[in-house]
Amino acid sequence: MSKRALITGITGQDGSYLAEHLLSQGYQVWGLIRGQANPRKSRVSRLVSELSFVDGDLMDQGSLVSAVDTVQPDEVYNLGAISFVPMSWQQAELVTEVNGMGVLRVLEAIRMVSGLNGSRAAGGGQIRFYQASSSEMFGKAAETPQRETTLFHPRSPYGVAKAYGHFITRNYRESFGMYAVSGMLFNHESPRRGSEFVTRKISLAVARIKLGIQDKLHLGNLDAVRDWGFAGDYVRAMHLMLQPEEPDDYVVGSGAMHSVRDAVRIAFEHVDLNWQDYVVIDPELVRPAEVEVLCADSDHARAKLGWKPTVDFPELMKMMVDADLHQVSREHEYGDLLLASNW
Repeated sequence: MSKRALITGITGQDGSYLAEHLLSQGYQVWGLIRGQANPRKSRVSRLVSELSFVDGDLMDQGSLVSAVDTVQPDEVYNLGAISFVPMSWQQAELVTEVNGMGVLRVLEAIRMVSGLNGSRAAGGGQIRFYQASSSEMFGKAAETPQRETTLFHPRSPYGVAKAYGHFITRNYRESFGMYAVSGMLFNHESPRRGSEFVTRKISLAVARIKLGIQDKLHLGNLDAVRDWGFAGDYVRAMHLMLQPEEPDDYVVGSGAMHSVRDAVRIAFEHVDLNWQDYVVIDPELVRPAEVEVLCADSDHARAKLGWKPTVDFPELMKMMVDADLHQVSREHEYGDLLLASNW
């Protein structure tokens, strides 16, 4: 009998890639969605046609209990979050509720459906839980590269909320014997990334500039350094984390550092343009408290899970530029045809 998986955040980048991967492994996959009329439902359905959906909201405990009880999953992947870090300064309370308390609510739903109480129960009622932790928890990092034992020093409300989710996941593992793990994933991108994220903002702007639709690209801190990888690689790590006999937490990243300037240079060079002719530094886009350097030490994940990335950063940026060139070209062509049809 095939395993069942429930994914929160199904309409996001990671949700769609994870659903595809689990379906390829023979799983039945449900996506948690807030209201069946959710406009993002049709988009993810086009990407992943074999999905089933169940109603639920990370802000509503009762709906999560109902969703877990309905699906009866073997594995729950909590990817649901407000994931755009700069937004967390404008809506700190909302981000804390979703990214922090939302984790607690999912854990509580699993605990209630599994019938766990204050005593330890090995295996957590057979429901295994994955929490999407974040490299932003390291923030002003105490050491480089960052590993599972590196102290947290988050530099945004987003990072603080993720740290709470990380610790409450560990607490439920230790308190109730739940199979609950956290994946401390470093930045991972793809053509499905939202356009507000810097890598997609760059690739989309490069495509539009190359096609003569846009003139300039406005960015903040070009010196910020990140460990970037391909989202399709990172969802494989999520699945692998729930397969060992004993639960554990893992850092997942490429181990290679690149600056925003590197991303810009690679993207523009891919279309034979000089980035310095098009990039404008905008002080309004600099974070109130910047995270300067993040880099993963994934030795634990590589040794215990056998995981390693398959796409390097230059390949990733070129992949995203090519995808956006195709998309923008089609949209521009369609727009011209639509305009012509109105004559």
